[in-house]
Parts: sequence; structure tokens; C-alpha cells
Amino acid sequence: MTKEKSARNKTIGLDGGQYAEFAARCVQFHSGMTASEIENKTIAGDSLAIMECFPKEFVDLAIVDPPYNLSKKYGEKKFSRISREQYSLYTKKWLLLLLPLLKKTASIYICCDWRSSIAIADVLSELEEEKQLFIRSRITWQREKGRGAKSNWKNSLEDIWFCTVSEHYVFNLESVKLRRKVIAPYRINGNPKGWTEGKTAAESFRDTCPGNFWDDISIPFWSMAENTAHPTQKPEKLIAKLILASSSEDDIVFDPFLGSGTTSVVARKLNRKYVGIEQNLQYCCWAEKRLEDAVKDRRIQGYSSGVFWERNSFPK
Repeated sequence: MTKEKSARNKTIGLDGGQYAEFAARCVQFHSGMTASEIENKTIAGDSLAIMECFPKEFVDLAIVDPPYNLSKKYGEKKFSRISREQYSLYTKKWLLLLLPLLKKTASIYICCDWRSSIAIADVLSELEEEKQLFIRSRITWQREKGRGAKSNWKNSLEDIWFCTVSEHYVFNLESVKLRRKVIAPYRINGNPKGWTEGKTAAESFRDTCPGNFWDDISIPFWSMAENTAHPTQKPEKLIAKLILASSSEDDIVFDPFLGSGTTSVVARKLNRKYVGIEQNLQYCCWAEKRLEDAVKDRRIQGYSSGVFWERNSFPK
């Protein structure tokens, strides 16, 4: 007996006819395609093979969420954990394919967990020594979802490495400030200093410069419209911070491990162009469905009117 889906369950699902419709929208890349032919497209296939044939220096921002070095099933395919040395070689392989695609002013964000972060940091340090990129920061964000651990500390954090191709890059500070409630309101001559006073204490706020630890992110779950059954889906709010900080409108945002499409969807919502590669056709179809929905609904949970809100602080 099939369990009936709750009315509040917004997890994206497609029937056979819809899969065929959205699969037809995906691009099968072939050598010689220009940047304009792949703009705003979901490309179905192996990212390593495809990047080798991509046009050069067309990407303004790359957001990369490669398989972590964990044994995990993605649809019908499984990524099996390998040695740190093998994972480092794998990381260097896709990075060396990615770097020629980036403009000299481009930025790169690389997602990882604590273990894969160690290997990725080694590769990035090597490339920095060779002056192929510059490491800017390591962002750590709180991933509150997941089961507890019985004999270890629960893994509640993930990393994102921030790098640039050169010393000249985009960073839009004002676009990514975080709005926080005012806990200790400081005044000079009775006037607010560094904060905005509302009609009530609950409506008073301070827009703060973002640090590299983020505790305001909610992982997609079943009652959120962005949710899919992808096992490692990133939140739209998380990706929005990266896109707004490190790109401008009409820039090209590239994700070589697209998954269920979050990077492309957020790029569309924020008036950027996008290119994404994903080898799992089911995930490609979810991405296309979400991209279609993004035309009608540009909302990003936790981001409104140009402001990132502290978790559970959005005014009622």
C-alpha cells in the first residue's frame, strides 16, 4: 500500500510524463558548443569529460559541490570512499579542468565536510604555491540536520573554501550583510549607534558584516518548496550568499556537480546566468522542474527585500 503524501509535504516529485518533458530540456553537450549555446542550460553527462571540451574563460563564478569522500549512493550510482591520496588526485583533476574555464576575475567556492576539507586544502595550497589561484577564506556553516552519533560528536558542520583566480575579484559586502536583533543597544546622545530603531524592541536591528561561520542556515526538509529527495542537497539561502557576494547580475555561475539544481535555481532567482552539469538524469529533471518554478516564484527562504535574516528572526 502506497503511503499518501501529506498536504504539507512539498518535496518535489515527478511522474513519468513529467520526467520525459524535463529530460528533453536537458542538453547533451558536444565539442564545439559555444558559451552562448550552454548558457542557462542543464547539461546531462560526466562533468570531467565535458569540462575538458568547454569554452575557455567564460565563467564568472564557480560553485562546486563534489562528492565528499564518503560511501554514498546518488540515484543508481555509488561513490565509494577512497584513500586521502586518491581523493586529492581526484580533486586536483577536476580543479585543473575547471581553472581554464574561469575568467581572471572569477571566484571559486568548494563545498566539503571536515574530512574531505583536509585533502582539498592540501590541493588548494599546492595550486596557490604555483600561483594558479588564491585562497581567501574557509567558511564553516552549521548543518543542524542529521542523526546523532552514539560514540562520537555529531557532525554538524561543513566547510566551503573560498578562492579567487587573481587579486582582482568581485566581493559585494553590502549584499550579504546579516540582519540581527539588537541585544545591547548602544546610543550616543540618545541616538542609535550602528543600529536601526524600530517601533518596538523586536523591530530594532543591526546589519552586520558577515563572518566565516554561518549559523543562520536551514537544511531543506519536507515542508519546504525547495526540497527534493537528493541525499546532499544544499540550501538555497546558503548558495544565495555565495552568488550575491561574488558575482553581479548577468554574470555566468557554473556548477560542475549540479545535483538537484540549487546553484542554477538561485542564479536564476538572482538574475544571473547559469550553467550546470549533472550525470544523473533524474536529478537533471528535478533541476529543470525547480528552474521552471523559479520563474514564477523567486523567493528564497531566509532572504527577503535584499536582507539575510538571522534564523527565526523574520518579522511575522
